[in-house]
Amino acid sequence: MIIKAIVIIAFVLIIISLGSALFYLVKYKDQEQSEKTVRALTFRITLSILLFIFIFIAFATGLFKPHGLAVQMHGQKPIQSNK
Repeated sequence: MIIKAIVIIAFVLIIISLGSALFYLVKYKDQEQSEKTVRALTFRITLSILLFIFIFIAFATGLFKPHGLAVQMHGQKPIQSNK
């Protein structure tokens, strides 16, 4: 449960950072605001990489177990034809 909360918080922070970068890009055109745009985008990229590493480590250690459609498909037995 805590892993899901961390992932959701990271996604929210990534979206907020992307939104603030868009705001600085559209609203202001001077050099200072351009630096704020770059800083917000750098923060977003850093969060995305950290989120990827966190999910990979959680999956590798067994803390996170996928339960989507692909896992269900691989768990089924193959259909055998009667010939």
